[in-house]
Amino acid sequence: MNMKLQLAAIALALTTLNSELSTAFAQGSLTPPGAPATTMRTLDQIYARTDSRIPITNSASAVTIAAPGSYYLTTNLTVSSGDAITIAASGVTLDLNGYTIRSTTAFPTGSGIRLNFVQRNITIANGFIESGVTNNGSGVYSGSGFVAGISYSGNAPVNVLVSRVSVAGCLNYGINLNTSDSTVVESCTVRTVGSLGIFASTIKQSSATDCGSTAIRGDQVSDCRGESSGNGNGDGVSATTALNCYGSSSSSGTGVYAQTANNCYGHNTGNGYGVSALTAQNCYGQNIGNGYGLYATTANHCIGVNFGSGYGIYAEKIAFGCNGESDGGIGLNTYNAAFCTASRPGGTALLAIIANGCIVTSGSSGITYKYNMP
Repeated sequence: MNMKLQLAAIALALTTLNSELSTAFAQGSLTPPGAPATTMRTLDQIYARTDSRIPITNSASAVTIAAPGSYYLTTNLTVSSGDAITIAASGVTLDLNGYTIRSTTAFPTGSGIRLNFVQRNITIANGFIESGVTNNGSGVYSGSGFVAGISYSGNAPVNVLVSRVSVAGCLNYGINLNTSDSTVVESCTVRTVGSLGIFASTIKQSSATDCGSTAIRGDQVSDCRGESSGNGNGDGVSATTALNCYGSSSSSGTGVYAQTANNCYGHNTGNGYGVSALTAQNCYGQNIGNGYGLYATTANHCIGVNFGSGYGIYAEKIAFGCNGESDGGIGLNTYNAAFCTASRPGGTALLAIIANGCIVTSGSSGITYKYNMP
């Protein structure tokens, strides 16, 4: 094929390709039909479409929640008497939203939040309940405000969670849910209440201080701090199982009282107990008075110290790897002591029926059967 025919063929192919591309990518008119319209929504419009919760806007009158749903405070709430918020329905989530509930009544009445008869499936979170009760320094509590921070009427509630709520200055209770079915308190604080601080089945990562009676009472209590400052027999922490807890008490109370205490520290300043448990593991108990640093049926790798005339450690059956010290009483008293140390200057440091591999660092011993010891 000569050069002219080749050029003619290429020209024909380009013409055909341009025609096909023009057909395939045709876009129509490029002239806009008019000015652009506004499409952006306001924050209120967005919030209205995404949040189905129910706002509580009252700031100076009591509120009753009578239907299931998710509710939240939009302001602080102050009442002049009685309950501030009553939850009278099951299936309620109440978000305090960082706000505070207060009472101005001269003589305490009502609760900041009350669960009204056997309610279930309740969550309360994220806020403060505050009133004016104080401790005069001698364990007498008086002042204005609420009787309780969170409490209930009738039978105990079921399946309740209270989280990240702080309560202060109530005449009787801080958070009272009872140890019924599935009541949980987590990451809460209570300060200055005339009786129980926190009372629930499961309590974790919470603190109750300056309580006239037991500060924290539950079935399973972990990573908590409880301080009873009353003059009676209140405990710092009272539990079926206590894990990683600190408890302090005065008079005849107990710092940490449990069936099983693990990694706990208990302190008592009267004739009570620093730590009292059926089984104590890796615990430290201290008593300043005529009581016991640590009292247990079985004590394993524990320390008990008494700075008065009481016992450092009294273990009814077995003390293993323990250290008991007393200034004026017996350092360690048990039936069977193994690999323990004991001291009591000028008195009986170790008193046991059987002792194996034990060391008396100061004082004397009274042992019936001695093994691997001087």
